[in-house]
Amino acid sequence: MVQNSSTFKAFRIEEIDGIYQGSVQEMDFGTLNNNEVLVKVHYSSLNYKDALSASGNKGVTRNYPHTPGIDAVGIIEKSNSDLYAVGEKVIVTSYDLGMNTDGGFAEYIQVPAEWAVKLPENITMKEAMIYGTAGLTAGMSVLRLTELIKPEDGKIAVSGATGGVGALSVSILSKLGYSVVAITGKETEWDYLMNLGAEEVLLRSEVENFAKKPLLKPLFADAIDTVGGVILENIIKSTNAIGVVTCCGNVASPKLDLTVFPFILRGVTLIGIDSQNYPMKYRKIVWNKLSQEWNPKQLNHTCNEIKLKDVGQKIELMLQGKLKGRTVVTLVE
Repeated sequence: MVQNSSTFKAFRIEEIDGIYQGSVQEMDFGTLNNNEVLVKVHYSSLNYKDALSASGNKGVTRNYPHTPGIDAVGIIEKSNSDLYAVGEKVIVTSYDLGMNTDGGFAEYIQVPAEWAVKLPENITMKEAMIYGTAGLTAGMSVLRLTELIKPEDGKIAVSGATGGVGALSVSILSKLGYSVVAITGKETEWDYLMNLGAEEVLLRSEVENFAKKPLLKPLFADAIDTVGGVILENIIKSTNAIGVVTCCGNVASPKLDLTVFPFILRGVTLIGIDSQNYPMKYRKIVWNKLSQEWNPKQLNHTCNEIKLKDVGQKIELMLQGKLKGRTVVTLVE
């Protein structure tokens, strides 16, 4: 085993008098159980679920102190499993990582071996975390859309387009030849979205203010929605006949106020995306595609790199809706 210290650094969230506070602390190594691996983390990344965990959302994390971080990539330093050997590079995303199992905002993680995916040869560890759960979620959405829809079928809307899932969805779809309409609440990010590959940008307020009718004029062949609420409602109502909409988030609202008309009069299909418990068979398919034909040339344009000590500040900005793209946490100097 390579580790040469009895402790490691982690960004820990503590509950003190009802207030949740984060700081970098020294942690002791635990005992490695059967079928577990110890991974030296090289990179992690910041997701909205991490921000919720860090602010005390009990729907994400029940017990504190806790280390958030639903994404990690690194090298196995100890293995009690036949699935992986010491020295292999692996990606660990979702499942319970960073929720009720200490996560990737740490120099080491200890997880069940079946949570890990071997790092594809065609991407670096940093690139894997630019993707992270956001990239996996975007990839799952693109996979479902491209099974049913071709570029010539029309425009694809992507909501929350400056966020992690949205930005990567825009980039991947553009590389595959689709015409993308990016929906955003940030008027200042026009150039950023066009550089990612969007052909058109709509303001969130425009979409929110579509007419309040059961069905609207068809505008999109398909869509990837990352926010939920009124935006998702109006996208569904504005989707072409036999169109497909995927949904993966609820930052705007978990509620939908719809009639069945888009589904029974236009045959629109709504597909839910669950990256947390996505079957391993399909995880491997998506990761391989992300490392090869889906790998967008603009990948690094979606990334900001920080160190462990900066995580708390970035979490605050994320909760205020002031981050764009992906934030990658470097754990190895």
